[in-house]
Amino acid sequence: MNSNKKSSSEKKEAVALKYNPQQDSAPTVIAKGKKELAQQIIKQAQESDIPITEDQDLVKILLQLNLGEEIPEELYQVVAEILSFIYDLEDLA
Repeated sequence: MNSNKKSSSEKKEAVALKYNPQQDSAPTVIAKGKKELAQQIIKQAQESDIPITEDQDLVKILLQLNLGEEIPEELYQVVAEILSFIYDLEDLA
């Protein structure tokens, strides 16, 4: 989880991605929301020990996608960097 000075209650937007390299051709948006819904998404991720990273610019772009939609090719690089960070965290655990 990427730490930030803001508490989760101050976060206003969230997007959850799912990616299984054996099954998926690209990460897919599985949840997105603003305000209370964003807080619920973050809380569920925390309770499920799902790593969280923060990138407000990326979130704003991902919020424009539909649920179940794969991320566009233009975002592969930035999302790959985030996934690499998460995989590194899992290796340390």
